Amino acid sequence: MKTPHPATVIAAVTFSFISTADALSAVPNFYSEIVSPLAQTALRHAEQGEPVPERLNDATVATFAGGCFWGLELACQREPGILGTCVGYTQGYTSYPAYGQVCQEETGHAEAVLLVYDPSQITYARLADLLFDRIPDPTMLNRVGRDRGTQYRTGMYAHSETQLADAQMAFDRENRSWKISGRPVVTEVKMATPFWPAEEPHQHYLEKGGRFGRPQSAAKGELEEIRCYG
Repeated sequence: MKTPHPATVIAAVTFSFISTADALSAVPNFYSEIVSPLAQTALRHAEQGEPVPERLNDATVATFAGGCFWGLELACQREPGILGTCVGYTQGYTSYPAYGQVCQEETGHAEAVLLVYDPSQITYARLADLLFDRIPDPTMLNRVGRDRGTQYRTGMYAHSETQLADAQMAFDRENRSWKISGRPVVTEVKMATPFWPAEEPHQHYLEKGGRFGRPQSAAKGELEEIRCYG
């Protein structure tokens, strides 16, 4: 057996070291700055290549995509029975996505909301209604309102087979309501994949003031119109 030249071994070790360093440096700093317990839980599971399980303690987990995640999150924050929310990126093909990459459609992710809820207070069907209430026209692919791009596709991403069946029922109900238009609803119904939490400034963004520093109430039962960009 031929012994490899020492220079070859050193080069291989050096390449391995550089590759590992590059991989570590590719993780955006904001992932170490996440403070929400739900976001931290999602990150731990994403790093293992798995979605968040359906049950967290005594709460149930669900994931929805409804265009820009700011408005959908605030709607969820206001809904009685929803115990916590986190915005982020899911259904993509890269690890540790950042907002800029997702907006440039470089990672395949959709903007989404991960939430935990009390099933004794709110049903999955009601959560699906909440989603569709935020989508003016669910027959439009990769578009919600004036936001366009694959990151704005809509979806219900199930954390169990039971949720998947409930999501399909909600989809079928919504699709029937649009039958007269002759256009099918294009909202995705899929199993959940790893959920990467978004940067901390995006969490509870509208409640904290949004783009123009005008905080919007996240109180349960609040009916004030949600302003995503104003």
